Amino acid sequence: MTAYASSEKTVENLTVNTEIRSYNSRHLDIVLRIPNSYFSLEEQIKGLIAAQLTRGRVEVTVQIRANFDNACEFEVDEAKAKAFHVALMQLRDVLQLKSEIPLELITGSGIIRPKEVDIDMDAGWHVVRESLSAAISDHDAMRSREGAALFKDFEERLFYIEKCMDEIEQASSGLITHYKERLQERIGVLTNGLIEIDPGRIAQEAAFLADRCDISEEIVRARSHIQQFRAIMAAQEPAGRKLNFLLQEFNREFNTIGSKTGNQKVSHIIVDVKSEIEKIREQVQNVE
Repeated sequence: MTAYASSEKTVENLTVNTEIRSYNSRHLDIVLRIPNSYFSLEEQIKGLIAAQLTRGRVEVTVQIRANFDNACEFEVDEAKAKAFHVALMQLRDVLQLKSEIPLELITGSGIIRPKEVDIDMDAGWHVVRESLSAAISDHDAMRSREGAALFKDFEERLFYIEKCMDEIEQASSGLITHYKERLQERIGVLTNGLIEIDPGRIAQEAAFLADRCDISEEIVRARSHIQQFRAIMAAQEPAGRKLNFLLQEFNREFNTIGSKTGNQKVSHIIVDVKSEIEKIREQVQNVE
């Protein structure tokens, strides 16, 4: 599910700001941005995230500010500065220029650079972990709120599907009588009422057609899928992939019901049911 969270922690002379953004994805994809000087913490950070999240594109930005006195010291590459100055003077002589060589021309060539400061990675990881853990906690809280809304939406749609299944069962009852009447009507039309067919034979054919169009097994399996759907939603482990697979089974059952029944009312109900299943499927893509 999509979510955003941030956290800032300061311990002694180190301040860490962490931002987490997550987007829908079938797999876990962690994109980490961290200062180069702390790049050795990358695996530890990704491990902490992977322990909490199993799906989604997760973008994490970690900003680290050192507040001690020597954090912003610079150093001069004297050898490079002298060599660069000599080269500039030679160029001035070649071009027969009289002007002085400005200092900013020399200093703008990477001669002055930030001084490397020894970094305590253990202390850095301690603050990073605190900031990251707090951000993950807020991130999970946001996803939980979205999950509760999805849970309510799923329940309402499942309730509607169950209601439709009751209507399908009711509309599909009395199949033998239905097919017996249809057979008698068709035979009467084809023979103009001149040939009398054995009622027992008609009843036998009607029973055969009714058995071929029996949807009781599909209804039982569909109801079982609904129970499993609710059980998976109530479980603690990630459910997105399981729910997505279960929805495929839903579709298969209702496709079979639609192909078996010749009842126009049932066909219309199945169209509504498949529309609800598709809406659930779109939302399941947001579930971890």
